[in-house]
Amino acid sequence: MLSQILSATTFGIDAYMVEVETHLEGAAPYFITVGLPDGAVKESKERVNAAIKNSGFQFPLKRITINLAPADIRKEGSAFDLPIAIGILAASGQVQSDKLDGFVILGELSLDGSLRPITGALSISVKAQSEKLRGLILPVENAGEAAMTSGLDVYGVRSLQEAVALLNGELHIAPTQVDVNTLFESNHRHVIDFVDVKGQEHAKRALEIAAAGGHNIIMIGPPGSGKTMLAKRLPTILPNLTLEESLETTKIHSVAGLLEKNEALITTRPYRSPHHTISDAGLIGGGHVPKPGEVSLAHHGVLFLDELPEFKKNVLEVMRQPLEDGKVTISRAEVSLTYPANFMLACAMNPCPCGYHGDPNNACSCAQPLIQRYMSRVSGPLLDRIDIHIECPAIKYNELAGEASGEKSSVIRERVMKARKIQIERFKKISVHGRRMFSNADMESQEIRQFCKIDERSAELMKMAITKLGLSARAYDRILKVARTIADCASSESIRPEHISEAIQYRSLDRTFAF
Repeated sequence: MLSQILSATTFGIDAYMVEVETHLEGAAPYFITVGLPDGAVKESKERVNAAIKNSGFQFPLKRITINLAPADIRKEGSAFDLPIAIGILAASGQVQSDKLDGFVILGELSLDGSLRPITGALSISVKAQSEKLRGLILPVENAGEAAMTSGLDVYGVRSLQEAVALLNGELHIAPTQVDVNTLFESNHRHVIDFVDVKGQEHAKRALEIAAAGGHNIIMIGPPGSGKTMLAKRLPTILPNLTLEESLETTKIHSVAGLLEKNEALITTRPYRSPHHTISDAGLIGGGHVPKPGEVSLAHHGVLFLDELPEFKKNVLEVMRQPLEDGKVTISRAEVSLTYPANFMLACAMNPCPCGYHGDPNNACSCAQPLIQRYMSRVSGPLLDRIDIHIECPAIKYNELAGEASGEKSSVIRERVMKARKIQIERFKKISVHGRRMFSNADMESQEIRQFCKIDERSAELMKMAITKLGLSARAYDRILKVARTIADCASSESIRPEHISEAIQYRSLDRTFAF
């Protein structure tokens, strides 16, 4: 007796189909799973056995062989519980086999036969659609997520009993329907706003420029100056996610098992802020079978690193490649996976270990060599990938006590989106490293020469910045890119001296410290 059922699993953020073959023969009772199963898949026999019996079905006392094909790719996770159980019931005649064609079946079984949610439902749904399959049967908690893909019948079930009744035609369950566009448009929301931030107008302006051009930014200032508060509000002034970006972001979080309960789609830009004790695997991704790290979870959003010098140096250095390429490749002995990692990096740091170097209100207790050692924890190559350095001085009392509030995030976002439209039009036929260019921060040498031409007065300012103010040579291209963004914000076709002058101000680390 043989049954064949389609299931699936994820590989990176994409999915591939797995055929669950079940063979029963009249021999001494035995249960074996082949096809490179991991520990969780091997243990499924105990869950499946108990779930079938506790759901009122007959568990066949035969030799049961489960094959997960293709057999040369390792299978992991508990999502094969339900297809294995259905396969056993189909092979023993308790489920009508002709009803299984075209369905992808997934789900983790509890011992009582109820279903628990799985990870990667959206990726599997996208794959099923591309294979032109009929539909999916999976836990009801994952039905909304899987229904984001049109053209599939998605049936959410709560237990093995419901799945069997559905396949045998004894129970009618309406396919889950989700209006993706309505859900997407109605869920653009932020609970925080720039209107809450008092003072720091210079820093707000720098964050607006960073958002408009997609530039990475670092903020330097004493404790309590509002660096973290500003960084948390950076996603609120970025352009809203497009539907394509939203689906890609959701796939990453779904594979990582980080989607909130009843959250079918991520509609706001991610904001990730890992603690400085994070490992390089936690930041970039890793594991025996690699999982996405913080740089991928921040895809299309913001990765904020607070207290930057406190991070281990080797952890910071592994960010250099994803910052350059917008993706990260993790290689292990058994597998190599690539995850997208196109994010804005926002950092914050104190100017010295005690935090008060240069603060007129508090005396600094740090010796100059100690300050130099502290600042040198952040390497030059990493700073080379951060376009904007901004100082955030301590907020004055009259700014804190005053009733005046800043602009709303929605007002700032309108200006940002206006500048981004100019850049999208400028780069619509240009790509870098195989991906489309959307913002000024993506420009490389060729694009800088083409789109960042400056006049004689601007060239004189640049010369003075490089020679007299002590700015590093690596700051030259960064200044030009930021100046291009400032010009876009002013709707100026050419880069003028005032744009160069403002961009030069955003290189305070180059001006103050020698790396």
